[in-house]
Amino acid sequence: MYAFTFERPASLTEAAKAAGTGGKALAGGQTLLASMKLRLANPERVVDLGGVADLAGIRREGDTLLIGAMTRHAAVASSTEVQSAIPALAELAGLIGDRQVRALGTLGGSVANNDPAACYPSAVLALNATVHTTQRKIAADDFFQGMFTTALSEGELITAVSFPLVKRAAYMKFRQPASRFPLIGVFVAQTASGVRVAVTGGGNGVFRHKGLEDALSASFTPESAAGVKIDASALSGDLHASAEYRANLVSVMAQRAVAKALG
Repeated sequence: MYAFTFERPASLTEAAKAAGTGGKALAGGQTLLASMKLRLANPERVVDLGGVADLAGIRREGDTLLIGAMTRHAAVASSTEVQSAIPALAELAGLIGDRQVRALGTLGGSVANNDPAACYPSAVLALNATVHTTQRKIAADDFFQGMFTTALSEGELITAVSFPLVKRAAYMKFRQPASRFPLIGVFVAQTASGVRVAVTGGGNGVFRHKGLEDALSASFTPESAAGVKIDASALSGDLHASAEYRANLVSVMAQRAVAKALG
């Protein structure tokens, strides 16, 4: 580590001001602190958002589920409100990392970091969520812009994410056994306007799969998903899995997600 100043604002106004003047926001710390230890990040000011009570919490607003940015994974997983409104989201949260990660990691931190193999971005994209910030509201389709890149501007903080309720949804992932990040994760959501399918772990960031969406909008069955050819050239390969293997996983996880959504 190295010298830096540590601030813990008690209000959103104070947090936004600190972030807007160069402070690096600290949510759950699951990425930032590890990066600082490895000297991959060296912020001069760290702004801990843990003291801002308004940034945490879960509530139903009509046909939308609003989850505060500082809500821990464990809280989302155990929430009866989430389990009732969008069960797939609660289950996704319960499968992130291990118990320690779920106790500290936050929804906003995961979404803002946009790790190319993170679970939450697939839910945000597939459920057509809206990211609320200190400056505006950003649609999911406009938010994720590539590896560790989002539409957030310098000093802009996520305050909450609103998830529209859907007819059916399910998330399936094939985990890398050491990190528990998905080699491939597929979130399928059937909405009133069609099906949205988001894939994580396959490349430079989360993305929607149009072929699966079109097929499942026409017929929401595992067989329909199985009939879609997954292009391996659009996926990444590494020491954990080849692009071809990941392509097969996309198909298999999509089929299993649809079967699960159907009950």
